[in-house]
Amino acid sequence: MNSNEFDVIILGTGPAGLQAAIHAVRSKASVLVLGKQHKSSLYRAHIENYCCLSKIDGETLLQDGRKQAEHFGATFLDEDAVEIKQQDSWFQLKVESGKEIQCRTLIFALGVSRNKLNVRGEKELLGRGVSYCVDCDANFYRDEPVAVAGSESAALTGALTLLFYTKEVHLVCSNLEATEALAKQIRESPIHLHEGRKVKQILGESAVEGLLLDDGTTLNVKGVFIELGAKGAIELAGTLGVAMDPESFKYIVTNKKQETNVPGVYAAGDITGPPWQMAIAVGQGCV
Repeated sequence: MNSNEFDVIILGTGPAGLQAAIHAVRSKASVLVLGKQHKSSLYRAHIENYCCLSKIDGETLLQDGRKQAEHFGATFLDEDAVEIKQQDSWFQLKVESGKEIQCRTLIFALGVSRNKLNVRGEKELLGRGVSYCVDCDANFYRDEPVAVAGSESAALTGALTLLFYTKEVHLVCSNLEATEALAKQIRESPIHLHEGRKVKQILGESAVEGLLLDDGTTLNVKGVFIELGAKGAIELAGTLGVAMDPESFKYIVTNKKQETNVPGVYAAGDITGPPWQMAIAVGQGCV
């Protein structure tokens, strides 16, 4: 096998990809991990809800995972794949620099891209009051005023979950795009509902200090949870004929062995659909 051929190529450097690399290389496979680590949604996260790790930041966890995989013999290439095609039993990939590589087993662990508000302060305050995961970060805002931005079920259930942590929860939504029962639960709860409103700006310098709405209202909150859904990085998988979920066509469909409908192609982590949790991604990477 030459330097451009691998038993396994893994697309993605998040928890699922790193765990898959560790497992594969320890089974004596030659493994290449493709991707830029800072693209992982975990990169700027603060983690307290992962077993055996009392507290760690996402960047450190990802760096430690990479070092562990490299220790066992995995190779990393900090480039993204731009083209994939299948030739007989080989998957042939081209990366950004033009380099061509191939493998017999391909694992998609590219995660998802969270849908953004695209307002001032969102990017600047990510990890400092701005979050895309209520289940992950709610505990950081215990007894602090918080807001949730979003109209769909995930936003509504997230707002209800936050009531277990704090008494002041705001829900900013264009409308309640959920079941009648869930919408009724929101209206009958202590949640401050700002229906028909949009977030214009997230306020703060070094941390979130408030929200400015499109009607000029300012909400004095310390945390903002953006629950607008997500989309998977599925374009490359689609070129191979990998099956997507029939409802949204945003996520890759797998069986319990993380196999897709294309022999030799697997998927793990957030790209296989919600719920999006690091522990689930790591578990799927083990398979």
